[in-house]
Amino acid sequence: MASVAEPVTSLNPAKLPITLTPQAISKVHEIMATQDPLPAGLRIGVVGGGCSGFQYSMSFENQAGMMDKIFHFDDLNVYVDATSLMYLNGCVVDYVETLEAAGFKFDNPTVKSTCGCGSSFSV
Repeated sequence: MASVAEPVTSLNPAKLPITLTPQAISKVHEIMATQDPLPAGLRIGVVGGGCSGFQYSMSFENQAGMMDKIFHFDDLNVYVDATSLMYLNGCVVDYVETLEAAGFKFDNPTVKSTCGCGSSFSV
């Protein structure tokens, strides 16, 4: 029997394994609006690579995968595969703009160390 994506909703964001800040949600919506066709949601994941072993990935998706958990932030669907979810538990994704740089920032309590550039991590 095949598994299907499982939607996850919660009135208490502190109980969700991953959280997006209002700034991150707003920026994702802004970028999504430039896509044609409009994606169904955002995929957040963890992939092998980088100088510390793992790195975060973000991409737009048109539908959930069979093993995905679906999180709802306002009207934004966020898809996370089961393996990535293990590494993202408690993670907060923010969007920050400074004079030096702008981008998505992952605050992940499961990370033991990061590389010097901050784009990869180890657990």
